[in-house]
Amino acid sequence: MSSWMWWMVLAFGLLILELLSGTFYLLVIAVALAAGGLADLAGAPMELQLVVAAVIGFGGAIGLRRTRFGRLKNDADAQQNFDVGQMVRVDRWSSANTARTLYRGAEWDVMLAPGEQPAAGDFVIQSVQGSRLVVAARKTEER
Repeated sequence: MSSWMWWMVLAFGLLILELLSGTFYLLVIAVALAAGGLADLAGAPMELQLVVAAVIGFGGAIGLRRTRFGRLKNDADAQQNFDVGQMVRVDRWSSANTARTLYRGAEWDVMLAPGEQPAAGDFVIQSVQGSRLVVAARKTEER
């Protein structure tokens, strides 16, 4: 088998993995490997093939990172997590400043944000860490 075919087999393999995983990064690397194969087909030496694949791979990954498909999601970001800013009621806190509360029809673990006092009442969700709500006391408006 010609060496350009190996490039294409690797690119096709990554393309299949991309379809199974849903990450666009594997698609970028698959395109880079295909470009290395095309460079081989054009008669470029192995060093140039590797440079072509590396430049397209790194450039594509950096370019993808700048798009919405490559950004990491942050649970504390209200645009990414609609729970942030919502209210919950906590009736009793444990000695470890944790509690359980009913929210969206299910029991959730609740943890106090740093600097907050464990008292019964209404709290605002500050962030979500896994399946745990991090809350702060609801600020009362003075009249």
